Amino acid sequence: MRHDTVVDAIGNTPVVRLRVAAAEGVEVYAKLELLNPYAMKDRVARRVILEARRSGALRDGAPIVESSSGTMALGVALVGTYLGHPVHIVTDPRIDPVTLAKLEAMGCEVHVVEAMTAQGWQSARLERLADLMRDLPGAWWPQQYSNPDNPAAYRTLAAELLDDLGTVDVLVGSVGSGGSLCGTSAALLESAPDLKVVGVDCVGSVLFGQPDIAGRKQSGLGNSLHPENIDHRLLDEVHWLSDDEAFEATRSLARDQKIFAGNTSGSVYRVLTHLAAHAAPGTRIVGIMPDRGDRYTDTVYRHETSGPVATAPVEVPLGTTVGSWSYASMPRRDRPVLAFVESNTTGTGMLALRTATRLGFAPVLLTKDPARYQGLDATRCEAVTCDTEDDAAVRAAVAAAAAGRTVAGVTTTSDFYLAHTARLARALGLPGHAQETAAACRDKSLTRQALGDAGVRQPLHAVVGDRSGAAAAVASVGLPCVVKPADGSGSQDVRWCGDEATALAQVALILAATENTRGQARAGKALVEEYVEGPEYSVEMFCADGEAVCVGVTQRTTTRLPYFVETGHLFPAALSSAARAELAETARHALKAIGFERGPAHVEARLTEAGAVVMEINGRLAGGMIPELVRAATGIDLLDQQVRAATGRPLRLVADRARHAGLRFLTAPRHGRLIGVTGTAEAARVPGVESVVTTGTPGRLVRPPRDAYDRLGHVIAVAATPQEVDAALDRAMELLHVETAPTASNGDEAEGEPGVPARPVH
Repeated sequence: MRHDTVVDAIGNTPVVRLRVAAAEGVEVYAKLELLNPYAMKDRVARRVILEARRSGALRDGAPIVESSSGTMALGVALVGTYLGHPVHIVTDPRIDPVTLAKLEAMGCEVHVVEAMTAQGWQSARLERLADLMRDLPGAWWPQQYSNPDNPAAYRTLAAELLDDLGTVDVLVGSVGSGGSLCGTSAALLESAPDLKVVGVDCVGSVLFGQPDIAGRKQSGLGNSLHPENIDHRLLDEVHWLSDDEAFEATRSLARDQKIFAGNTSGSVYRVLTHLAAHAAPGTRIVGIMPDRGDRYTDTVYRHETSGPVATAPVEVPLGTTVGSWSYASMPRRDRPVLAFVESNTTGTGMLALRTATRLGFAPVLLTKDPARYQGLDATRCEAVTCDTEDDAAVRAAVAAAAAGRTVAGVTTTSDFYLAHTARLARALGLPGHAQETAAACRDKSLTRQALGDAGVRQPLHAVVGDRSGAAAAVASVGLPCVVKPADGSGSQDVRWCGDEATALAQVALILAATENTRGQARAGKALVEEYVEGPEYSVEMFCADGEAVCVGVTQRTTTRLPYFVETGHLFPAALSSAARAELAETARHALKAIGFERGPAHVEARLTEAGAVVMEINGRLAGGMIPELVRAATGIDLLDQQVRAATGRPLRLVADRARHAGLRFLTAPRHGRLIGVTGTAEAARVPGVESVVTTGTPGRLVRPPRDAYDRLGHVIAVAATPQEVDAALDRAMELLHVETAPTASNGDEAEGEPGVPARPVH
């Protein structure tokens, strides 16, 4: 076939029938993407670069920067240099000599990072990439894991299959960034809705609910993160192979079919042979073969098998930890429903929906107002609008969304809907909290009563249901005191009061409110509590089978008095083992006091000279992105565990790493109207910083924080020591600036108030 340019030669790869053991009439084909000029990612490189040039994101002659040690690097080098762009590839010492030679031969500048960071080689490469983006004017980065043109590139592959074969019954592909299998299957499903889509992953990859194993040897598939381009809704089945099994299969592919390929192709071949052996006559199965074998002559093809090699897979429930060839079935049309009753708004709620999809469920968000949730559309999850205050309406919405499918569980990531979720679980006959437990989590006056009955140390307090009793409550507790609503969340209306007048005014403010931020009726009660001094902690707990496990303790910093808004976290907290044990044991007693027996909880406490004092019990995961800190520091995905707990799956609460993670929130320094946040790119390049997120919308009114809703974004850093985490966060925060414009009514009010003692603030 004649082409005018080498870029035009990308695609139109052969589809070859394989000789495999199968029933008569079963056809098995290999789509030889490895016969692109360099490999399968040539398609992606062509699509993303041409689209970037068309949109103006990539100017003529501008540099292209990519972090890769494999076929994406080769594809970018091919297309980029051919079209006249300087191409910079950032890689690490693990790059194979064949790929390095090809990149250099095409005229790329290859940047090999010298050492990994605390987050590994990928983090070190991204830091170097960020430096290049800063130093090279007009530089452009393809970002294959999140660029939608990655999966879109494979529409041409799907069209070629249809042209060559007419129909496809089963499609098998490896999963790394998610582009090839998800892009091809999405296009095929438009004309073949009964297509079965089978993904191939490796043991030790997190893509489908497995723990991360950093030492896995396979390349080209699997991942230690969750790329946005994987659409888990499209897959019906997933297989995992060990390194030994994948490498043996790769050698079998060369021996049996005369196809000299890499381990991704070998893994796909092994799954193809299994599916073919069990397929009904007339079934047409296609496997995508991504990479050729020249990069692996000294690894895959010289590998000595050190462990058992399974000859057939074992079927397991999705989420089961595996060590050898296994598979899980998750037919997309029959996936059990996991109902979420509303969500929090900090970001972990949307992550929970994605997690449920990844674990093989069909998450459904029941909500009164979908527009409340930033990022909901990106989750690709179903949202059903209903009156979540009406139990009958919620039950009807669940039934309609399930449409005959099994409802595996119900859960929420929001304080405001614990009782709603408990009632729904009871109505559907599903596991859930007892009504009394849910009520005690929401109503802090009930928490105080239960803790008092159980003898758990807590602040001296008084409950006020009428303004006439406020003065007596303040007198009984003493000054200074803390006044807060019995059913609040996010530090709303919580205030330190140094004198009686302020305390009485705060009680009046709370009792006058009839609705909370979700439009729910308020409890009509205020708590007047002793002000307990001492460092603040959040004890992250998980309960299952009658056992309350302490996952870890988070150290918290808050604003200056008179408010208590969290401004930063450090996980794990810098504590002695004795202090950590005391906090954990106190949290266990507190949870037992309210009858908390299942799922996540976090107990807020202070350490005083007299010991740990329980401030609050929250019957959910901690907010403020703390679950992400726990994941980064320990490898334990608490959102994953919440989905498991809600659906009756076994938990996995064992850490596979020991790092430290921290977070700082962005807040406005003064009253005004938000202009924006500057310095985000610079802050993201600080060594150790994992993410910089801004959530404030320009134009909104802002103020120094009085509750969690005043926060405007956050920075997360991960490192080997807490000192390194703090240093990275300090540097990042120095580079970030929240810019505001004064308003005529508010002017420039100062943070804090006269007469209020200062506390350290981060």
